[in-house]
Amino acid sequence: MKKPKRASAAKAKKGRKTSASRSKAAPKHSVRRGVKAPRRGASADDGGNDGAKVIRGLRTKLKQALQRVAELEAAADTDFLLEIPNRRGFERELTRAIAYMKRYHASGALIVLDVDRLKPINDSFGHAAGDAVLKAIVGALTRQVRASDVVGRLGGDEFALLLWNLNETDAKAKAAVLEQAIDELSFVFHGQHVTAGASAGVALLGAQSDAGRALEEADAAMYVRKACRRHEPRIRLVSN
Repeated sequence: MKKPKRASAAKAKKGRKTSASRSKAAPKHSVRRGVKAPRRGASADDGGNDGAKVIRGLRTKLKQALQRVAELEAAADTDFLLEIPNRRGFERELTRAIAYMKRYHASGALIVLDVDRLKPINDSFGHAAGDAVLKAIVGALTRQVRASDVVGRLGGDEFALLLWNLNETDAKAKAAVLEQAIDELSFVFHGQHVTAGASAGVALLGAQSDAGRALEEADAAMYVRKACRRHEPRIRLVSN
């Protein structure tokens, strides 16, 4: 009878250990009162909305940056005083035009034009007077060309014109017309009448043209023309 008693005591001890271990493990699975479990899908939706906002913001900033880059590129290609292409902008337009001519077998002409008497005007009346002369010259040139043509300032008192679909005879005739238009301009500074002048050189453009060589050719022709005009008065100053 002693052995069964010992077995019953061992079973009772084992049962107490199992109950104790269960009571210790129970807090691990308990939930604190007052804390709500997160709604299913809430964190995913909020994260998706935040991500969409970030993407929209980045797209807006990218669009603004691209627009600013375009504005800076346009400013870099434009003469700030005369609002026409500067040398960089004109050379780019000339290169594009020649590429078009090569592809479609088109033709045109390049005219380089130099203002003959701008320096005496600047020296006598100041650079504000010279700027007024340059603006008037641009207006005269623009009135003599088509909307598809390009008028640019190469620098200082030198201009260039890209004209489409002109043969040699027409291009030289146009150069003479441009010279005359500028020769006929008249200004009054400090009570004195002033006239300027211009010399123009021509280079033909076609499928075999190169932008750099065309500019050199037209520039050389312009200096030849300037030498022929040296007999003309440098500047006329007539008091009122």
